[in-house]
Amino acid sequence: MKFNKYILSLMLTTSAFSFTGCSDFLDRSPLGQFTEDDTPEGGSSIDGQVFSIYTLMRSYNITAGIPAFMIHYVRSEDSEKGSSVGDGADQAAFWDDFEYTTNNGTVKAYWSQNYTIIYQANSVIDTVDKLLSKDDATQRNKGEALFFRAYCYFNLVRAFGEVPLVTAKIRDAAEANVPKTTAEKIYEQIDKDLEEAEKLLPKQWGAEYIGRLTWGAARSLHARTYMMRNNWNNMYAAAKDVMNSGLYNLNTPYDKIFTDEGENCSESVFELQCASTAALPASTAIGSQFCQVQGVRGSGQWNLGWGWHMATKELGQAYEPGDPRKDATLLYFRKSADEPITPENTNKPYGESPVSSGMGAYYNKKAYTNPAKRKEFTNSGFWVNIRLIRYADVVLMAAEAANELGNTKEASDDLEMIRARARGNDNTILPKVTTTDQAALREAIRHERRIELALEFDRFYDLVRWGIDKEVLHAAGKVKYQDKNRYLPLPQDEIDKSNGVLIQNPDYR
Repeated sequence: MKFNKYILSLMLTTSAFSFTGCSDFLDRSPLGQFTEDDTPEGGSSIDGQVFSIYTLMRSYNITAGIPAFMIHYVRSEDSEKGSSVGDGADQAAFWDDFEYTTNNGTVKAYWSQNYTIIYQANSVIDTVDKLLSKDDATQRNKGEALFFRAYCYFNLVRAFGEVPLVTAKIRDAAEANVPKTTAEKIYEQIDKDLEEAEKLLPKQWGAEYIGRLTWGAARSLHARTYMMRNNWNNMYAAAKDVMNSGLYNLNTPYDKIFTDEGENCSESVFELQCASTAALPASTAIGSQFCQVQGVRGSGQWNLGWGWHMATKELGQAYEPGDPRKDATLLYFRKSADEPITPENTNKPYGESPVSSGMGAYYNKKAYTNPAKRKEFTNSGFWVNIRLIRYADVVLMAAEAANELGNTKEASDDLEMIRARARGNDNTILPKVTTTDQAALREAIRHERRIELALEFDRFYDLVRWGIDKEVLHAAGKVKYQDKNRYLPLPQDEIDKSNGVLIQNPDYR
């Protein structure tokens, strides 16, 4: 399996470099500077164009670096900017303290990378649609492109609200310079793309294509988009479709999911494939910076990364007594692995004083790297896959939707699936939630999402869709947060390049 993962990653990278032709492709902005060269396709296979999207997806700006972490993680009560006080103080002010400005570089990078992928997906869809003969392979390629377009528009609509909707292949910059579209219309396009992707993508790929998109990934993403809209009926139907397919299970122990052993395990719905080689120990070409950015910021053997995105003490306090997921998620500051965990040292990871105080209580153990692999390749963990959709998330979506629809028995049963896996053979911890009271069960499911998916994507968006974002963030000390901070300001550079076509979000004019 590792061999196949490496081969696929290498294919994706080879395709990306072959078709982009120059290293500045990722730096091109979507409005005002777009050219035909930005949609690499001449003489290439459609497969190759799709492979390049996978490479773009695991890039620093959208899943593996500071822009992604700040937007998806740090705005919640469970995460902080991390690192040291003097490292990125402006980013701490922006993301931890919600002092939004219109010229933040991480916001611009996130915006640009999402649109780069959207334009590449548009090119693939256009190419397939113009073929006189469409075989199963090209239809699957179209399904992948539709998924990625929906994924990126989902990123954008949650982050910014109204954004430009571009669904045609771009041949001239002016074609991409369009006004914002309502969030409702963006979601209509997401629904349309995912409905078609679900029809075109296979249930499974052959072993040589581990990690490629499947029907289950599209249906699960669709459930997630319904969840953001509190569309309980469609959310329930989509999540249950995935559960009833029998394609996934929770058999992998929780403490193995985010290890090398847990890559592409039985609960993996979609994870980006990464690899490293001894010949290219510091190369991100076939890997990612996901672990490097979040790794322990220390010295000597604990110089594992930049230390960005750390967990808060509030998250550490949220675990029920004895919940083994705490030790699988939070990396403590203890001098050795043998030192007992006590109230005095739970806010300190293995190693010697890696960071200044006040920038986070724990590192993310879900981004911790295998010491043996570090010796073989590099401390930075470029080989570690990025888990984007897990089956546990799908089960919790089904539980939440069932409860909101009044089926508390089914919701409780689904919730118990998650707690039973976490509990393992220790029946003295994590008792089954037996309440049939809808409000009480709602709180139990929300708690479980927080713990099961801790330090993964989208805790902030859960708070927003539940309408408790201000309440929770203020209670955690993030008192500068206001309702307007649910949406980010549009990058001012994009507004300037549009010559008046793009209009800033109303709270930031």
